[in-house]
Amino acid sequence: MINILFVCSQNKLRSPTAEQIFANYPGIETDSAGTNNDAENPLTSELVRWADIIFVMEKAHRNKLRTRYRAALKDARVICLDIPDDYEFMDGALVQLLKVKMSRYLPNVEAV
Repeated sequence: MINILFVCSQNKLRSPTAEQIFANYPGIETDSAGTNNDAENPLTSELVRWADIIFVMEKAHRNKLRTRYRAALKDARVICLDIPDDYEFMDGALVQLLKVKMSRYLPNVEAV
């Protein structure tokens, strides 16, 4: 089982959408968090340690992650999806974009 963490700023739109659409993907566990202190589910050292792969939505999230949680990162792979904060939760365009971007990392993602 591979633990995948999706990260955005507030954990209200992009990362919870990604968590939900990939939650039933075989062989992975998903969770999501936000880098801001007032996020719905704030990023913690425990979540960072739990993750095998961390997908951030923007470079700023990757920078915050590496600055604040360097010790917890261990061997986790951090990948920036470059998805701007232009979408609503479960927006059809966001779902499609996530599937396209994630298809590089998860085989048969279009079947999700």
